[in-house]
Amino acid sequence: MAQSIYVHIPFCTQICHYCDFNKFFIQNQPVDEYLQALGKEMSLYNLNKKEMKTVFIGGGTPTALDAAQMERLLASIRENISLANDYEFTIEANPGDLTKEKLAVMKEAGVNRLSLGVQTFNEELLKKIGRAHTAEDVYRNVELAREAGFENISIDLIYSLPGQTIEDLKDTINRALELELPHFSAYSLIIEPKTVFYIMLNKGKLSLPSEDTEAYMYEYVMERMEKAGYHQYEISNFGKKGYESKHNLVYWNNEEYYGFGAGAHGYVDGVRYHNHGPLKKYMNAIGAGEKPIIDQSAVTTKEKMEEEMFLGLRKTDGVSLREFKRRFGVEMDEVFGKVISNLIAKKLLVNDDGKIKLTHQGKLIGNEVFQDFLL
Repeated sequence: MAQSIYVHIPFCTQICHYCDFNKFFIQNQPVDEYLQALGKEMSLYNLNKKEMKTVFIGGGTPTALDAAQMERLLASIRENISLANDYEFTIEANPGDLTKEKLAVMKEAGVNRLSLGVQTFNEELLKKIGRAHTAEDVYRNVELAREAGFENISIDLIYSLPGQTIEDLKDTINRALELELPHFSAYSLIIEPKTVFYIMLNKGKLSLPSEDTEAYMYEYVMERMEKAGYHQYEISNFGKKGYESKHNLVYWNNEEYYGFGAGAHGYVDGVRYHNHGPLKKYMNAIGAGEKPIIDQSAVTTKEKMEEEMFLGLRKTDGVSLREFKRRFGVEMDEVFGKVISNLIAKKLLVNDDGKIKLTHQGKLIGNEVFQDFLL
């Protein structure tokens, strides 16, 4: 039973060089018509004020909307759902985009968590990766958000950026920690097809830190966060107690969620689906009274088991043998026994009190470990 929704706002005031999400430069785009279509898409699911535990508005850049557009978006979400008692309602924000007016609109609609895409505090690197904000914007926006009554604020950081040194990273982590926020995410840069960086890399114009440097950076982030009192509850996420991202845990716990908007993904009633990405196709489908789905597939039990492992192993809490048995009616060992004992022998996994978890070494090559669980 899905009790979470993801809403995609595909507009940006600037396109980042590493981003492969469905996005469009906001100028001259049919933003108002898009928001209208989004409201209609939600109504096609007959949610009837269904209670939601988590709501996440991502992008693109949701805060590229002006205050009036933000108000309309939030009103259409609230028309379709109600919020559970202990809900989490997150909006992704670009540093520099937040104004008192927008923050007041969010607060009024029940938004209680902000996720700021900071990436780095090094101004030169920010320009290099196609970000328009400055470090000063980050400080100003955090202050504005706090004044508006937001305390659950998270910052996204990216390491292993082109030309980034270990000193740069240390400086960024120190400056992030000085803000005393309750949550941080830190991801290593992945070069995705069809991005500016991908094209540059293929032309030999992108110089990236070595694999060893990247591994060192990740170890540094883990160590520094732990020292500062942040619990690493997932491969790339660190939080103070009680501030873990509830919405992202829905994904890692392999639970269902609705996905709305152009290019959004959802997982409802055992079916994973994917919406049209191009705005025209997305809006035309909704105009015709149809769900804008381009692709959907019922997830087989075998696939659910695979997902349970490679999503669940992202969490430092790991995957519970008992929970696996409860969900699938079969022992984990019967399905993955050989893979698990092989990875335990390589010191990449550990069976800790009935939970299969990544070791420190396993975290460093997580993606390789996850691949082993594809049956």
